[in-house]
Order: sequence, then C-alpha cells, then structure tokens
Amino acid sequence: MAEVFEVVAKIAVLVFVVTCMVAAGLGLSVRDVIAPLRRARLVAFALIANFLIAPAVAWALTSIFALEQPHAIGLLLLGAAAGAPFLPKLAEFAKGDIAFSVGLMLLLTVGTVLFLPLIVPLLIPGQTVNTWPTLRSLLMAMLLPLGFGMVVRARGGHWSTRLHPVVATASNVSMVLAVVLLIGLHFDAVVGTFGSGAVAVAVLYVLVLVGIGYAVGGPQTTTRSVLALGTGQRNVAAALIVATQNAADAASVVMLLVATLAGLIVLLPAARFFSRRSTDGDVARAELVRKPVREEVAR
Repeated sequence: MAEVFEVVAKIAVLVFVVTCMVAAGLGLSVRDVIAPLRRARLVAFALIANFLIAPAVAWALTSIFALEQPHAIGLLLLGAAAGAPFLPKLAEFAKGDIAFSVGLMLLLTVGTVLFLPLIVPLLIPGQTVNTWPTLRSLLMAMLLPLGFGMVVRARGGHWSTRLHPVVATASNVSMVLAVVLLIGLHFDAVVGTFGSGAVAVAVLYVLVLVGIGYAVGGPQTTTRSVLALGTGQRNVAAALIVATQNAADAASVVMLLVATLAGLIVLLPAARFFSRRSTDGDVARAELVRKPVREEVAR
C-alpha cells in the first residue's frame, strides 16, 4: 500500500507543477513580461541575488549550523531554485509593482531551469545530477506548460479567463494532496526537522534573503518589496522535480516542503509590512501598470 501512495504522491507533485505553471501562463501577456525586463539594473540585481547570493547563503547556513545532510540538501536545492509562480499574488498583497513581479517571475523561472542542473553538483558534493534528463523534465513540466498558458491567453482572452480558475483549483488540490501524502509517508522525517533545528534555519534563510532583495530593489518601495519577496520565495516546484528525478533522500524532499511552509511564516507578514510602507506615489504608479492588465483580463 505504501508503494501505491508513493506513486500517487509523485503524480500529485507533477500535476501540481504543471497546473501551477499553466495557471501562471494564463495570467501573462507578452507586454506584461517585456516591459519590466527593460529595467536593466533591477534585472541584474535580481539575477545576482537569486542565482549567486541565495545559493551562497544556503551553503553558509548549512555549514554554520551543521544540518543533517538530507536537510542540508533540501535547503541547498531551494537556494538554487528561484521564480515561484505565486510571486505576483504576494506582490499584489504588498502593494508592489505587479508588472515587475510578473516579468521577474518568468525571468527567474527560465533561469532556474537552466541553472539547477548545473549548480547542484557543485553545491552538494557527491550528489550526481543527470543533466539532460533533469533539464528535460524541467522544460517539460515548467516552461512548456507556462508557454502553453501564455499562448492560450494571447489567442483567446475569454478562454484564459474561463480556464484560469479551473487550473488554479487543480493546482491547489494537487499541492495539498502531495503535501499530505509526502508528509504522511515520511512522518518521522518531518518530526526530525523540528528536533534538528532545520525549520529555524529555514526561517532564518528566508529572512536573510528578504533583507537582501529589499536592499537591492531600487529606490521605489514597490520594486523593493517585489524583489524582496521574489528572492525570499523559492521555487519548491523546480526543487521537487530535481529531488525526485535524482533519487534524493526522502528527508530532503520533506525538508523542501517544511522549508516552504516556514517561508510563508516570513513572507506573508513581510508582504503586509511592505504594503504599509508603500508611498502614495509608488502605489499610484503601480496602479497605472496594473489597470491595463486588469482591463485586458476582463475582456
């Protein structure tokens, strides 16, 4: 019976990743993506923060606090995975620059697909990664569904409006199912994360990344909050693909889930804090960008 639940859990993870990316694509237009990426300075800082500093901080924390190897591997995988699809939602909650969050999410997702297979062997000695199979899995499970969603939106706005809530619901249900099954199958490993201090390290990790993202996010609070949240929120979907494709220890997979939940403890209050710090001028500029996006979705 346990073998059956393990198969169902893997399917649920795959469905979660695919539907999550399709839902993100259904909310994106080419204009949404291109305009924010013209801010060369912000783009450069975003890439440095997410693909250089974030992995380095993860490695430093695993060394300082001497985490157990499976927990360390889970944190290192998260450190190398950026571009969580939920960023635009967090940005809206924080009264941030929605257009920038959309472009940043796509940029970091593409970067993660290319970066993860290359960096994991360097971050985790002895951990072999089948580069092409892993890259192929990331392309098929993330970029292809994302592109499909964007094509559907571009071809017919009414279809994207109808499909988005259905796909988003499927993503939420599959995510809950995957989390419940994975935790149930590895309950002892979940309990072990609390006793080992791994959860506290995960919370500290997100706090550090939020601070770094905010520091390099530019002069406007709306872009600083987006880069802070975008750096702190790691791409658990991509990390799960790499972990399952390369037979990582079960405790590493559990660490990914626990660290993601721990991250929400930091990110949701942080978004609330940023919303209170947004100036009227910054919010007004963000609304000018947000308005045409909303009108286009409504059509």
